[in-house]
Amino acid sequence: MTLEIRRTFYPLINCSDPAASMAWLEKAFGFESVNEHRDESGKIVHAEMKYDTGLFMFGNGEPGTSAIYVAVDDPDAHHDRAKAAGAEIFRELSDQDYGSRDYAARDIDGNEWYFGTYRP
Repeated sequence: MTLEIRRTFYPLINCSDPAASMAWLEKAFGFESVNEHRDESGKIVHAEMKYDTGLFMFGNGEPGTSAIYVAVDDPDAHHDRAKAAGAEIFRELSDQDYGSRDYAARDIDGNEWYFGTYRP
């Protein structure tokens, strides 16, 4: 069975204050905010910024633990295959408020990978 990957990869940048990091990128380099999702307190928990043709995802997390988000067609099958192969799943498959169905795993070097149905 071949697992189809959409071949779309997005850098996922974790920030202690995504709004401040995004404002800096906008001022310094001309990044453009295209989507923001906030919690009840108004803090950004997920956002996207565009620079030229690139899309960057931002999350509220530990700085320096950035990851890669990979868009896949069937996250359930992808998750099951990764788990069967011994992947360390650190966030189980779930539906997100911003529209994605995804999960997260660490590779053998401890790098974080997110796989899901994200569509900008």
